Amino acid sequence: MNGHRVRRTAEEVLALAPDEASRKAGEKLGGAGPWSQTGGSASGAVWGMCKGSGRTPYRTVVDLTGPAYSCSCPSRKFPCKHALGLLLLWAADGLDGAAEAPDWAAKWLAARAAKASASAAAAAAGPADPEAARKRAERRAARIGAGVTELEQRLADLLRGGLAGQEQAGYAGWEETAARMVDAQAPGLASRVRELGTIPSSGAGWPGRMLEECALLHLLDRAWLGVSGLPAPLAATVRTRVGLTAAAEGAAAVRDHWLVLAQYDSVSADGRLTTRRIWLRGLRSGRTALVMDYGPPGRPPQLTLPVGLVLDAEARFRPGSAGLRADLGERFAAPVPPPRPPAGVGAAEALEGYGAALREDPWLEAWPVVLGPVVPVPGELGWQLADADGKDALPVRAAGGRLRAGLWQLAALSGGGPVTVFGECGHRGFTPLTAWDERTGGPVSLS
Repeated sequence: MNGHRVRRTAEEVLALAPDEASRKAGEKLGGAGPWSQTGGSASGAVWGMCKGSGRTPYRTVVDLTGPAYSCSCPSRKFPCKHALGLLLLWAADGLDGAAEAPDWAAKWLAARAAKASASAAAAAAGPADPEAARKRAERRAARIGAGVTELEQRLADLLRGGLAGQEQAGYAGWEETAARMVDAQAPGLASRVRELGTIPSSGAGWPGRMLEECALLHLLDRAWLGVSGLPAPLAATVRTRVGLTAAAEGAAAVRDHWLVLAQYDSVSADGRLTTRRIWLRGLRSGRTALVMDYGPPGRPPQLTLPVGLVLDAEARFRPGSAGLRADLGERFAAPVPPPRPPAGVGAAEALEGYGAALREDPWLEAWPVVLGPVVPVPGELGWQLADADGKDALPVRAAGGRLRAGLWQLAALSGGGPVTVFGECGHRGFTPLTAWDERTGGPVSLS
């Protein structure tokens, strides 16, 4: 079985909805009632006609390999409620089973296949003119270098004048600097500059946090200016942090049974990009992988995986980023429950792992860790996750509303007893993302 024929769960389908209204509308269309002429192909496509308010049914087709969607309805949402309903019908094994697509679906699928084939052929052929590609890379590196020099001057001016006036200065100046980094083709630097601009409005203690971020930006700037003299792994990390894409093509595929540890979304400071982070752990290799997907405003990332289940799949790891970033490849079977919850480590070992990772990537904000058994303990300065033997503990970082709700959920799950918790261990504390009930062994998402 390949990845295209692996059937999604209803939860995975609904996670594709662009908003709550589409989710609810799609659920209403998830039964066989409004559908006719439904079917699917072994190559990974499903189609059907959905009765609407008009005389003519809507023609809906989904390419599961994307996924990608086409529907004759007037909605501008992707996926629309009809595509969601069709996917829910497919997830429930409710399609008629036709193996040959009707003309209207076949035409759209053929156009997609032709486009994909042309893209693959172009990628396999490599750059048409290697010398021209080299010169383009040199020009981009020069532009990034000029942007880095400008950013260094901006940081020097800031520190020379002091941080006290930043609360009154506002965000506009930092957005202008970020735009300059975009012009320099350094989107990674632009993102960090935007984050820097939001710190003065982040509450008590902001000057210390702003100074820390300035230091990290300065370190990244200096690293880029001397990137040619860095060891290859660190140089790859610097290029990735600046914003140069590190492709996984050519990397060896790691096939494993990957436990989906957590999945959560975050929105960029400017609201223009939604990033989905999915954490995996190989049950055989013990290796942790971070798979990321992106979505523009109003359209969530397409990739969604069931937290707590295991995928038989391949992953290709990208260079840099402390060896975490990976692209998910072919899937060989439907997700299944794991034999047992993941094994955890103590607080001291978690900090040792984070410290070792910082040597490879000094800009790493957090390190994936399964803690356990630990007990959530409230204190004067906030919650902690204490080792069951009481020797060590990690402070819990619960900055957002959803995370605070997840913390109370974790406390209720624990009931004062030990639990196993996966999360991100960083210099500001531990962010819990998923917990496993010691009684049932089932996962509980906290993010």
